[in-house]
Amino acid sequence: MKKCRFTEEQIIGVLREQEAGTPTADVCRRHGISTATFYNWKAKFGGMEVSDAKRLRVLEDENAKLKKLLAEQMLDNAILKDVASKKW
Repeated sequence: MKKCRFTEEQIIGVLREQEAGTPTADVCRRHGISTATFYNWKAKFGGMEVSDAKRLRVLEDENAKLKKLLAEQMLDNAILKDVASKKW
């Protein structure tokens, strides 16, 4: 997946700029983003403060790690059940 070139602070700054009354097309042109990207950001970060966005990213990272651990544990469990079910 492509890494975003904007930080949470910059994204929230762009959203605040549009909320202040600047037309969306002008904001997108000035920052070099598409309107689709802008509305995706608005859906994800709309109404957030910078600290909330940072906390969201930390929680998403932690959630991804926990999902990976769970998947590995379930795989180990399935392998053990398969080995235990076979007759020697």
